[in-house]
Amino acid sequence: MLVLEWIGIGVLVLFAALAVLFIRRALVTRSGGIIRLSVRVTTVLDGRGWSPGFGRFARDELRWYRMFSFAIRPKRVLRRKDLTVESRRLPEGQERLSMPADWVILSCTSRHVPVEIAMARSTVTGFLSWLEAAPPGAVSPRLAPQDRPAA
Repeated sequence: MLVLEWIGIGVLVLFAALAVLFIRRALVTRSGGIIRLSVRVTTVLDGRGWSPGFGRFARDELRWYRMFSFAIRPKRVLRRKDLTVESRRLPEGQERLSMPADWVILSCTSRHVPVEIAMARSTVTGFLSWLEAAPPGAVSPRLAPQDRPAA
């Protein structure tokens, strides 16, 4: 009888953990603006270090949440004004095994720190549009001084 009690407790703990994961995901995705996104968290081994997750656009921030985490807060926050896309490329070598075939890797800098993010090719256009967008009346810091409108 003691073995059955421990098995029951183990099953109950497993269901509780799954429930927490689904509730967390529902809380994070409740307001839309969600994209599948992988972020390279380490560059120790070439082509490895990618962590799957999803990004949520909230005002001027892209909040990245790990796919398999109990945390409600984002693991990384990328602010639009600090983020610059340096280049884009297709997955190479080991990266092709860790992400879907139609994904693109964007090499970015955020506050002068390199950041690599990967997303579907169809998502890149929307991401770049969000990155270049600015609220009405604001001047994008990416414009050269001669391109800015006169005040």
